[in-house]
Amino acid sequence: MNSWLKGLIAGVFFSLLAGCQSHPTDKGQQYKDGKLHRDLQQVNQVNVQGRPINAPDFNRQVTEIQNASPRLFNNNNETYHAIENWLMAGGDPAQLSRFNLSAFQMEGMDNYGNVQFTGYYTPVIEARRSPQGNYRHPLYGMPSKSKGRLPSRAQIYNGALSNNLILAYSDSPVDNFMMEVQGSGYVDFGDGSPLNFFAYAGKNGHAYKSIGKVLVDRGEVPLEKMSLQAIHDWTNTHSEQEVRELLESNPSFVFFKPQSFVPVRGASAVPLVAKASVASDKTLIPPGTALLAEVPVLDGNGKFTGRYEMRMMVALDVGGAIKGHHFDIYHGTGHDAGKMAGFYNHYGRVWVLKKSQPVFSAM
Repeated sequence: MNSWLKGLIAGVFFSLLAGCQSHPTDKGQQYKDGKLHRDLQQVNQVNVQGRPINAPDFNRQVTEIQNASPRLFNNNNETYHAIENWLMAGGDPAQLSRFNLSAFQMEGMDNYGNVQFTGYYTPVIEARRSPQGNYRHPLYGMPSKSKGRLPSRAQIYNGALSNNLILAYSDSPVDNFMMEVQGSGYVDFGDGSPLNFFAYAGKNGHAYKSIGKVLVDRGEVPLEKMSLQAIHDWTNTHSEQEVRELLESNPSFVFFKPQSFVPVRGASAVPLVAKASVASDKTLIPPGTALLAEVPVLDGNGKFTGRYEMRMMVALDVGGAIKGHHFDIYHGTGHDAGKMAGFYNHYGRVWVLKKSQPVFSAM
């Protein structure tokens, strides 16, 4: 995913914990480990109950790394191999040291171990090759830049680009916009042909402005309730003109390039396995890093259930708004994945796993 494209939601969030004397728990925050004093603090014991629930997915993600990026795989192979042995033996966090694995707990957004989780996904858009009925909202290919600055979103909506650049027509400008935010997506032409992958081809060069932040600044959505789902809810309850005005508040525009059906890849050029891969701040968590994550469980309405699940994941993507102790979990493809990804702005705990070394060193 292109690094600036994750700014829609995460760009309007800041830690609600920073500077707080109280200990909120409404979004899954925990305070089991006291105050931590390093970005990555080695611990003798991982203070959790439960074991990773996604060992097969983690192993599949490692195989994808091996096939797509031998260099990345070789740099982390000893750790991956040790983790796979640990998982085969049951994945008990209390037994990590028996498999020569060291755990480094992330201090989190608040220095109490609370790491922020958001979510992203790959949309599937219904579209047609020519305009018909409600299918009248164009997806564009990249124009030539030889004629000066490209038009803004509002200008494009007003027909500033040649129709020769139109790749498809969807039935929803919001779906088009969300595919821009995700950076790519699949298009279903509804004619029985295989899904087409629309890859990122470029942008118009105008400054990006978060529509989530616009809604917060207007007072239409409270900051603490802002999410991808909240934006969808707003657009579903307002007129087409109001929705268009909101979208036009972001002058930046993304163009696409159709490809045959291909797997979704992150910035590391590795196919992503849902809920076994994350986008990270690579200055803190480099690509290929293996993570043991305690992730809050949400219900079908996006409410925190009070439960957590353990997952093994690998950092394979990046995002301009993914900074510090914050991960964007890849949720997969389609509507259901998008719905759950849109709910996440919650907190859990994360441990970096490494083949045992005397001290933590740069990865």
